[in-house]
Amino acid sequence: MAREGFPAADGGERERERDRVQGYGNGRVTISVVVTCLMAASCGLIFGYDIGVSGGVTQMQSFLEKFFPEVLREMKGANRDAYCKFDNQMLTAFTSSLYIAGMLSSLVASRVTKRVGRQAVMLTGGVLFLAGSVFNAAALNITMLILGRMLLGFGVGFTAQAAPLYLAETAPAKWRGAFTTAYNFFLVLGTLAVTVTNYFTNRIPGWGWRVSLGLAGVPASIVVLGAIFVPDTPSSLVMRGHPDRARASLQRIRGVDTDVSDEFKDIVVAVEEARRNNEGAFERLRGKGYRHYIVMMVAIPAFFELTGMIVISVFSPVLFRTVGFNSQKVVLGSVILSLVNLSSVAVSTFVVDRAGRRFLFLVGGIAMMFCQVRNTDTPALVCHVYARANLYFFLLIRRRTC
Repeated sequence: MAREGFPAADGGERERERDRVQGYGNGRVTISVVVTCLMAASCGLIFGYDIGVSGGVTQMQSFLEKFFPEVLREMKGANRDAYCKFDNQMLTAFTSSLYIAGMLSSLVASRVTKRVGRQAVMLTGGVLFLAGSVFNAAALNITMLILGRMLLGFGVGFTAQAAPLYLAETAPAKWRGAFTTAYNFFLVLGTLAVTVTNYFTNRIPGWGWRVSLGLAGVPASIVVLGAIFVPDTPSSLVMRGHPDRARASLQRIRGVDTDVSDEFKDIVVAVEEARRNNEGAFERLRGKGYRHYIVMMVAIPAFFELTGMIVISVFSPVLFRTVGFNSQKVVLGSVILSLVNLSSVAVSTFVVDRAGRRFLFLVGGIAMMFCQVRNTDTPALVCHVYARANLYFFLLIRRRTC
């Protein structure tokens, strides 16, 4: 008997349906798919860059001299706890403003994305990214810094909603897991890029921090140009009442010599079914058949955040600085962690469509528990490298759209 809200189907039917869907376009990856997915994944690159850049520049002497001289004075003192030297409200506001703006914009991002389409949201997000990077690079005071970070945060809030949808709705069904992983792969790549950038710009006296903050404009430009030239996703166009444009978009994505009739019919059926399910959706979510899904939907991200790994990801340069590393070694330590992250995501990309999401979820969760326990008697940097490797196996599960 099927659970409430889910159609009854035996294993054979599900297997045949999966094989039929994965056969669309013979699973071919066209140039259009690659370009579209690279544009969407670049939003992850900017997000990862902005996550890493704040921790890097806030330990640069030239940046602190310009905007937070009181922190620099506290760092030279020997009579206070190392962490308290960075206990500055404006410095905290610089870092957290991006996340506050991202949280606020994410509250409306879903409705906006549904109403105006994925392409328009990606274009808007790219413009916000570009404006934020310009404000930060040209900052003359703390107000400009925080305003720039807020613009970046608004861009993150909208594109973090649209980019994974863009990837999932564009990629061939056979390779959907690997393509949707691209957002997370580029996010980690952005973190690695900024740590390497910080390693070299930290040696530039006076204005090295401007280079670190301003280089976020490079991937932002890629997103803007890509969003101008690539089409919206077929699902989004059908949802907004443009079936002819949707079919043309699907044909362009799959290739001019590919028969897209069956796939297009399935997209139309899926959109119509989604519209019907919208009626009374919240009432059904309270039903018994969905209760355990709701619990897991809330519990997984909540407990993931409570592990503290995201905080360490953002503030690892500052943490290394407070335990006595000099400026260059701080950045080098962050580079090592980013390389571990990138390697883990690369492995996950090849494993996800073969072993499945549940396997990665279990492996990543168990490994994270082990590393959290070992953290009590293992040197912090070594344990953190192990934990960060498994963090991204775990994080990969949260970003699965299909």
